[in-house]
Amino acid sequence: MNERKTDVLVVGAGPAGLSCALELARAGAGEILVLDREKKPGGVPRLCKHQGFGIRDLHRVYSGPGYAETLLKKALAAGVQVLAETTVTEWAGEKRVFVTSPRGIEAVSARAILLATGCRERPRSARLIPGYRPQGIFNTGSLQDFVHGYGKKVGTRAVIAGAELVSYSAIHTLEKGGCRVLLMATEFERDQVYFPYTPYKWWSARLHLGIPLVTNTRISNIFGKDRLSAVELENVKTGETRRVDCDTLVLTGDWIPDHEFSRLGGLEIDQGTLGPAVDGFLRTSREGVFAAGNLLRGAEPGDAAALEGRHAASSIAAYLEKGGWPKERVKVLARDPLLWVLPNFLEPGSHVLPRGRFLFRVKEFVRGGRLSVTQGGKALFEKRFSFLGPNDSRSVGGSWARDVRPGEAVSFSLE
Repeated sequence: MNERKTDVLVVGAGPAGLSCALELARAGAGEILVLDREKKPGGVPRLCKHQGFGIRDLHRVYSGPGYAETLLKKALAAGVQVLAETTVTEWAGEKRVFVTSPRGIEAVSARAILLATGCRERPRSARLIPGYRPQGIFNTGSLQDFVHGYGKKVGTRAVIAGAELVSYSAIHTLEKGGCRVLLMATEFERDQVYFPYTPYKWWSARLHLGIPLVTNTRISNIFGKDRLSAVELENVKTGETRRVDCDTLVLTGDWIPDHEFSRLGGLEIDQGTLGPAVDGFLRTSREGVFAAGNLLRGAEPGDAAALEGRHAASSIAAYLEKGGWPKERVKVLARDPLLWVLPNFLEPGSHVLPRGRFLFRVKEFVRGGRLSVTQGGKALFEKRFSFLGPNDSRSVGGSWARDVRPGEAVSFSLE
């Protein structure tokens, strides 16, 4: 077995991983090795033909493939080594892993590791949709790969499950593939597309194609043995059902971090985000192992993940230079109806945070809520929000985090 050593190993060549590697290379942090299991690096953006990528990190507007290619070229030009079709399969020590590729099985040791494996949409099985298993059922990623990657047609009449931003991207992919969208269905009371993307939603689905949105509705059954022939829609409030004839179903959104390798390493997993629990420096519970990007909580735009990768790079560079790992961390708790808060831990006395702020999401729509942050009954921070919705990350500043004391957890609550 080949044995390879590097200064920093980055697992995942999406926006977070490539951006972190690029910053480390520019900072002279030594040899940087990026591994990705796909045939072509770049992450999810390489499958997204629409515009809108790179605004916050590169300050230009790119298509998804153009954005992915730009990040890859910048990283390679800076001296980063990027290996595609290379899957990290097993931990072989604190900072040593086994990888499998067309070259065979290798062991890779590093002084520091960044996990940036991204996220995925929940499949049908995780959504507990009964019925047959016919052809014609996709998630957005497989749909984009099928249409944009292989130039294939998927069907003629489609139903889209979900009404997040990615759901509206699926509309354009289906249109390019020659498939008419009959309707979109969401279990929530309205769509989950918010400013500044609202005009895009109305143009793409309502004005351009006239696609109806059915709210408070889920897919409750699937019909067709060889090829999808229909789906059953169920109103989640009344239980009323109806059948819609179609030959294509796209299950969009409902993201979950690609956290299997994190779990294999025994990293602590946050029960709200379902990703590795990290502090403000993006340090996990395992010394020398960092995590960034959509692995931490499901989908955010690519440029947001890239900026988080840059933050991870500064933390990794400091670790390579000075060493050390926090001996005591304070847990950050998210109280219902909050779904999660990121980061999940704080180092007492430190207010270093990714992009200088906390992110949080709610489980349901909240109108007129007051966010409170407390520790041991002491108020640390408070802010009012006129409107909060699911599948939308909101942020608050974190300068108050310097007042956090060792011991009791910090609690985020919404009233």
